Amino acid sequence: MKDHPRHQTSARNRLSDRALILTVVAAVILIIAFILVRPILSAAWLAPGSAPLQTSAIIAALLFLVPVGFSVNKRTGAGGPPTRWFIAHVLATLAGTVLAVIHGAARLDSPPALLLLAIVALAATGVIARVYLSRNMSATFGTKRAAFRAPDENRGAQLHKLIDHKRKKLHELDPTADEAIFSLTLRHWLYKPHQALAYHRLQSAESRLIGTRSSVGVAQAWWRPLHVALGYILVAGLLVHIITVTFFAGYVADGREIYWWHLAAW
Repeated sequence: MKDHPRHQTSARNRLSDRALILTVVAAVILIIAFILVRPILSAAWLAPGSAPLQTSAIIAALLFLVPVGFSVNKRTGAGGPPTRWFIAHVLATLAGTVLAVIHGAARLDSPPALLLLAIVALAATGVIARVYLSRNMSATFGTKRAAFRAPDENRGAQLHKLIDHKRKKLHELDPTADEAIFSLTLRHWLYKPHQALAYHRLQSAESRLIGTRSSVGVAQAWWRPLHVALGYILVAGLLVHIITVTFFAGYVADGREIYWWHLAAW
């Protein structure tokens, strides 16, 4: 009996754990292979600013824009099915990681090498969450265990007051929204940043009061904030690195020859 076309489409748009692990293993093998053969390559592959290595860095930076697009897609719903964006962001991140390591392997003793640690940590937290923690998350939603602490009278009064305040802020932020299913999107942050920040703070206070994070394991509770923080660190670090080598090449070279493509030698 053949699968329904709808099920086949769903399967095609899904990245299985096995496929993800195989892709990660392939990326690791490529990195190890490059490190092993690097000593016998030409001088162009020994300097991070050479034509081939700077090209690999540019391609890596472009690939790292795909996860940014995935984040925007999650928060706006624009750009097509989120499952395709998820697959694209995984593959782009792994490919970008390989190219970034190829670019930076020549100068692991320089500050930009710290970006490689952020890239590896970002990929690691994503893979662990997808392969291992996703099962714990499913188990959390699939059981009837007591998810939150039972609030005492004082906490209950605080919670009631907080929820009332949150509903008022939500009405200011989006009068047509239903508080039970509402979540902040990029549109709210762009058009009403002050109200969005106030609502976000109230959401965080509610979670702390209820004890949402303490109801699950540490890894399950904190992997996403860590993953997002690493993403911001990587984006900020890449911007600083790109700006300095492009416009402040003289500062980066520090008296040495500026052999890479740049716009200014300040």
